[in-house]
Amino acid sequence: MQLVSDYFGCMVFDDSVMKAKLSEDTYNSLQRTIAHGRSLNLSVANAVANAMKDWAVSLGATHYTHWFQPMTGITAEKHDSFISYDKGKAIMEFSGKELIQGEPDASSFPSGGLRATFEARGYTAWDATSYAFIKDGVLCIPTAFCSYGGEALDKKTPLLRSMEAINRQAMRVLKLFGNEDVTSIKTTVGPEQEYFLVDKALFEQRKDLMYTGRTLFGAKPPKGQEMEDHYFGVIKPRVQAFMKELNEELWKLGVPAKTEHNETAPSQHELAPIFATTNIAADHNQLTMEIMQKLAKKHNLVCLLHEKPFAGVNGSGKHNNWSLSTNTGVNLLEPGDTPYENAQFLLFLCSVLKAVDDYQDLLRISVASAGNDHRLGANEAPPAVVSIFLGTELTEILEAIERDTAYGVKEKELLRVGVHTMPKFPKDTTDRNRTSPFAFTGNKFEFRMLGSSASVSGPNTVLNTAVAESLRLFADELEQAENFETTLHELIKRTITQHKRIIFNGNGYDEAWLKEAEKRGLLNLKTTPDAMAYYLSEKNINLFTLHKVYTEKEMHSRYEILTQSYCKLINIEGRTMMDMAKKDILPSVSAYAQTLANTMLSKKSVSKSLDVSYEEETLTQICTLQKAAHAGVKALESALETAYEIKDVTALAAHCKSNTLQAMQELRLAIDRLEEIVSSDYWPFPTYGELLFSV
Repeated sequence: MQLVSDYFGCMVFDDSVMKAKLSEDTYNSLQRTIAHGRSLNLSVANAVANAMKDWAVSLGATHYTHWFQPMTGITAEKHDSFISYDKGKAIMEFSGKELIQGEPDASSFPSGGLRATFEARGYTAWDATSYAFIKDGVLCIPTAFCSYGGEALDKKTPLLRSMEAINRQAMRVLKLFGNEDVTSIKTTVGPEQEYFLVDKALFEQRKDLMYTGRTLFGAKPPKGQEMEDHYFGVIKPRVQAFMKELNEELWKLGVPAKTEHNETAPSQHELAPIFATTNIAADHNQLTMEIMQKLAKKHNLVCLLHEKPFAGVNGSGKHNNWSLSTNTGVNLLEPGDTPYENAQFLLFLCSVLKAVDDYQDLLRISVASAGNDHRLGANEAPPAVVSIFLGTELTEILEAIERDTAYGVKEKELLRVGVHTMPKFPKDTTDRNRTSPFAFTGNKFEFRMLGSSASVSGPNTVLNTAVAESLRLFADELEQAENFETTLHELIKRTITQHKRIIFNGNGYDEAWLKEAEKRGLLNLKTTPDAMAYYLSEKNINLFTLHKVYTEKEMHSRYEILTQSYCKLINIEGRTMMDMAKKDILPSVSAYAQTLANTMLSKKSVSKSLDVSYEEETLTQICTLQKAAHAGVKALESALETAYEIKDVTALAAHCKSNTLQAMQELRLAIDRLEEIVSSDYWPFPTYGELLFSV
């Protein structure tokens, strides 16, 4: 049996391969580029490109691609072969110029007004900090993507800029604490990925799943997740076979897949990796989603990454475990054994408190989508209100600092379970809180609001930049301090007082919390249009432009792209519902109604005394609901037609939220009720029960 350690990263042009394939001078020059962002001269680039090509060809690759992440939310690639011709003979070549820069057509990618439709030129630039890899026989080079004018057209460029921003400001703070050995700080992320697996044959019978990724109709099955027997349950053989191959493919690509288990809903599962530097973690997560979907089909399954593929059961999120680490290996969010004495930790903790409170609107926007709107706020995910869970110990420490009182150190208790043969071990100082949108979990923050299909780049760009701004303000004050320790204490105390409203350790699902949050002045942005209204506020534009993460022009483009995407998705869903209702469901209902009517007439023709109450009552119910469904179709049709006439994207999003979605909901209510009555022989689509329990 081949050991994982023997093939882990075998398809990655990583540090060990570079050391083996490059000269010492070339390797050192490349490492300086990676570590310090220095430019790579052409001779070094040519040497790296040639070694990369030879390595890739030896593993069967014939093509290369600049692998990038446009504003579509998925990855993009254009394949070019290594083949060149010399005196009529085919040779394999790859130059440094081809490695460093590519030129894909930029005209067909979302630009939000940054480009005119006829302006086609765009550039991809090698991200040397993220290793190249081979996927499907193609050498993939992770890159950033920008326009002819230099504007970011992707999700990676702003993420890299935000990482530079937080590095600059965190370094200023660390120098004040005497950390002279530290030369850089990086944010790290471990994104847990939730997903559903359904049978491929059943999936192909559902137009809504094929077109939108979620079921637009579906009555509740006799059994859902109420028995709580799927979570962490025994993994079924068919799913286990998929997971085994998924792990192997990810490990070959250097993705450190660590944990796998059944999630809450039937047919729902989760994969969690070991953390990595943020831009690499973002690349890894994009790869994970792509490979999940590809391999599922090989196992006659389909992987659903939509945030809410089934109404009435748990939706899927992506928990973003975020922290800050120095190049010397110190986690800046590690409290240590005595966090109340750890001033450096407390200052970085306060920087996050301030960032989340000041930019709660941006954090909500960073996870906003038509799909995630169905999930946030339900009893399965954090509410749409952003708050921070710190736990009892840290909260009490901050309260003691604010009051200028001594903190009473608490001894760790031994956890006792009442069985003498089991070992006793120290329990954590606080429990976990799965209802919190932003929870401190020991030495990191878990941002739990991300949707399962989303790129992690956007949320981490916001988080990095917001914390960078807190650190900038802290550094400005501390650098001018006459007495560092006194100023530091007052700064931490003041920050706690000003931003403690964002701390909430209770049940985020409780309606009482929403009322309390409103009293505290926290935002409750329930939908994407509600959230997007805050995006272009002056404070948010100032934040991103000050730290050179986005230009104002780039922010306006992203507002257009995100809002248009919301409208387009709802339009597709509405049109799909119309198609299913008009062409499949209502005709099937009519056919069953005719069968009932014919049966009733047949019975009466035999004897007027025969009971026809079932047929009569059912037929009456069906006709009543069919009338409501027909009216729902017309209302939805009207909402969709009106939407075509609205040119302003903000007004269109408001219409989609208030009119189109409302019409869709009313149509669904009638049709889901019909599904509960109409014979399964006549119902045209696989039911929830079949989809959720067939794997």
